[in-house]
Amino acid sequence: MPMLGLGTWQNDDPETCVESVDTALEMGYRHVDTAQAYGNEEAVGDGIAAAEVPREDVFLATKVWKSNLAREDVIETAEESLDKLGVDAVDVLYVHWPAGTYDPAETLAAFDDLYDRGKIHNVGVSNFEPDRVEEAMDYLDAPLFANQVEMHPFLPQTELRAHAEEHGYKLVAYSPLARGGVFDSDVLTDIAADHDASAAQVSLAWLREKGVTAIPKATGRGHLSDNFDSLDLTLSDAEIDRIDGIDRTNRTINPGFGPDAWN
Repeated sequence: MPMLGLGTWQNDDPETCVESVDTALEMGYRHVDTAQAYGNEEAVGDGIAAAEVPREDVFLATKVWKSNLAREDVIETAEESLDKLGVDAVDVLYVHWPAGTYDPAETLAAFDDLYDRGKIHNVGVSNFEPDRVEEAMDYLDAPLFANQVEMHPFLPQTELRAHAEEHGYKLVAYSPLARGGVFDSDVLTDIAADHDASAAQVSLAWLREKGVTAIPKATGRGHLSDNFDSLDLTLSDAEIDRIDGIDRTNRTINPGFGPDAWN
């Protein structure tokens, strides 16, 4: 899984979505993330098809929405997602939230079935706390590949990072720029100035130093390029320590159906 991907949340204008996915792949991105709830799987698939990049070189992920997590619904809607994306399989399929019709026994049995039939290459979960992750691992026959959560310098997910390392799964960070909040941090902007970089690049480089894959959303070529250039930025240990020491906590995504522990 490439450690920098393209997030497509809120990229719901079909023409813009196709163009941004095509542009990102042309630029060098090789990881694209979508979801049933985003309403753009067809456009994402069209963008991948438009790019002159072999399908096998693109790491593609989507997610099953919380209302579709009964066993038969998982299988039916996952097949629909594959059709919309125009692919035979996705590289990872996530449980979007442990909410709605989620039942670990039923939901994860369906994920195992899709995995066994080659429809998904990896099983993922999203917005799961450590206890929920361990429960999922107990129910799954397939290995748990990743947990996608909000993560950035104002929400460093220290406990989850330690848990992921201990249990051998990957963390994927959505909203890695804190929905623009990184641009308001003196620490991040000062470090960025020292590197002739942007605060976004600093946040993405910090996540990479933590071993976390980031999937910032972007549509225009300028933002896509700025995020991609973060791969060339290396932070010093002192700079990482400065970012680790930011005294600010901000969870930007917290719906009413999210885990109780978030509140």
